Amino acid sequence: MSIAQAAIPIHMKQSPPDGEGSLQVQLDPEDTIDGAKVFAVYGKGGIGKSTTSSNLSAAFSKLGKRVLQIGCDPKHDSTFTLTKTLIPTVIDVLESVEFHSEELRTEDFVFEGYNGVMCVEAGGPPAGTGCGGYVVGQTVKLLKQHHLLEDTDVVIFDVLGDVVCGGFASPLQHAERALIVASNDFDSIFAMNRIIAAIQAKSKNYAVRLSGVIANRSAETDQIDGFNERVGMRRLAHFRDHDVIRRSRLKKSTLFEMPDCPELKMVQDEYLKLADSLWKGTDPLAAMPMKDREIFDFLGFD
Repeated sequence: MSIAQAAIPIHMKQSPPDGEGSLQVQLDPEDTIDGAKVFAVYGKGGIGKSTTSSNLSAAFSKLGKRVLQIGCDPKHDSTFTLTKTLIPTVIDVLESVEFHSEELRTEDFVFEGYNGVMCVEAGGPPAGTGCGGYVVGQTVKLLKQHHLLEDTDVVIFDVLGDVVCGGFASPLQHAERALIVASNDFDSIFAMNRIIAAIQAKSKNYAVRLSGVIANRSAETDQIDGFNERVGMRRLAHFRDHDVIRRSRLKKSTLFEMPDCPELKMVQDEYLKLADSLWKGTDPLAAMPMKDREIFDFLGFD
């Protein structure tokens, strides 16, 4: 059985209530995540979502929380700073047993990383085949079958780039809060505006709500702050472009494992502060995204 064939059971509704004129992946309503706080991390490709997600997972674990991080990218590189390796994907292991999920063991697709963070890489179908929504759905189904969500406090979905089609928007059907990672530049803020629109569309029929933006790789935040004021967003944290962050990726380590340096404690403290605020709860935002032409004219300098 191919991945494309395996994806057939997913129901694709032609006129979904949460996306005018779009195709949305309708997941099994029984495959919900109950009990844990669930966050979905979005943002422009290459903006540092995996770095942010992994260090946020580590920070939650430092606060004594039981954490599960799910990478939702065919590159399966979301969790390598936690596990120190590229772990097999759910799609890989399902394909190895011809999609007979009952033959899988927990250790086939769940791997323990730094400070007890549990790591899963959903993976994805080959380019041009299958659907990312199927992959996310099968991952959650497997986790429930193996009772792995019952003892979890926090689940973090690290989602591929700024793709907000039905398939890769499917983590929003599970999440309580959506986080956006952006830098203080045109491209990532432009992408953030479109992601906000996707999240607000999903929020009409699912529990997910916007939490805010994490400013990343930026000395300043003036463009982000101006955008936030205009559309009704908030800045949750600010991570400057410190070299220790770049070096942590090269060392395949979280920031909580790096040798001490002048800026390290400041970055660690910011992640711990972010994790604590998310755990305590953030008020939902009703941001109103701009039209593409409007944001094009809005961003920039006088």
